[in-house]
Amino acid sequence: MAATTSADRGREVRRRLLAAATGLIAERGWPGVSTRVLAERAGVAPGLVHYHFASLQALLTEAAIGVLRGLTDGLTPLLNQAGTPEEALDLLLGSLASHTGHDPVSLVFTETYLAATRDEELRRAVGGVLADFRRELARWLGEHEVESPAETAAVLAAAVDGVLLHRALDPGLTAETVAPVLRRTLTKAGRRTS
Repeated sequence: MAATTSADRGREVRRRLLAAATGLIAERGWPGVSTRVLAERAGVAPGLVHYHFASLQALLTEAAIGVLRGLTDGLTPLLNQAGTPEEALDLLLGSLASHTGHDPVSLVFTETYLAATRDEELRRAVGGVLADFRRELARWLGEHEVESPAETAAVLAAAVDGVLLHRALDPGLTAETVAPVLRRTLTKAGRRTS
C-alpha cells in the first residue's frame, strides 16, 4: 500500500470542505454557513478552511459552481442523443425530473442564484457557467437548423432554469406540462428554410 503524501491529504481535506459546503448551502442557505460549522461538518480544524481557500466566500463559490457545472455538463450528452430540437428539449426537461425544488441540487442552485445577486465575483462565475451552456446549446441548435440559435439557446436556458427554480413552489410544473409550450419555439416555423 502506497504511503499517503501531504498533497494527497491536502486534496482530501479540500474535497471534504467542498462536499460539506455543498451540503450546508442546501440545508442552511448561503448566509447560514460559517467557518466553524463548515469545518465541523468536514471534520477538520477551522484553520484549514482558510489554509485551503482564500476565504469562506471563495470556498462556497467553488462548491456551488461545481454543482452548477455538474448540472450543465450533464446536459451536453443529452443533446448528443437527440435527433431533433424537439427531442433535445424533451431530454433537457426530462433531466429535471429528479429535481423537485427541495432536493440538494435544486436548493444549491436556488441559493447560488440568490447569492449571485449580491456578490459580483459569484455572479461572474455563474454567468460563465451559463454562457458555456448557452454556447453549446446554440451550437447544437444551429447544426439542427433552428433560426437565431444564440437567442433561442438563451431563452431555452432561461426557461430550463426557471422550471428548476419554480418547481419548489409548483410541483406540477413538470416536463409534461412545460414541453408542449416550449416545443412551439422549435417548430418547423422556427427553422431555417433552404
